[in-house]
Amino acid sequence: MDDIDRMLIGLLQEDATRSYVELGKAVGLSGGAAHERVRKLRERGVIRRTTIEVDQAALGRAVTAYVLVNGGAWMGGSAEALTAIPEIEEAHVIAGPASVLLKVRTTGTKELQDVLRRVFGVDGVTGTQTVVVLETFFERTLGSSSSGSPDSAGTPPIARGSSSNL
Repeated sequence: MDDIDRMLIGLLQEDATRSYVELGKAVGLSGGAAHERVRKLRERGVIRRTTIEVDQAALGRAVTAYVLVNGGAWMGGSAEALTAIPEIEEAHVIAGPASVLLKVRTTGTKELQDVLRRVFGVDGVTGTQTVVVLETFFERTLGSSSSGSPDSAGTPPIARGSSSNL
């Protein structure tokens, strides 16, 4: 993977609806060459899927919480049970004060309490600690950087001599 691939990924993370011609122009390639690079990134599994970003509060899911899950044993096998709880947006096996870290989105605290009850029903769970988000400053994915975008004059970063470290 080179700097052009990284710039293409950054541009797609900002707006996945961009045409291949627009992507190519932004990185100094033809639309066909940009399409081929994106196809290869998909083929290699670098780009896993194309999706949209949704305003969860607009959908009524205004409460975001992070839940540290304690387990009496290794929790690495709990993925299937946690996946079955649709309010869990992310689940990570972690090193630190707990075994698993969950990101949960709910409509309110009553629904959050229900999610916590279901988490307690997962084999091996011995306790949880929950942190409720009061305000989100920003959310982004790695690689989402304006350094992969043309400057105000429309000059692609590759033409500016940029060495993007997305």
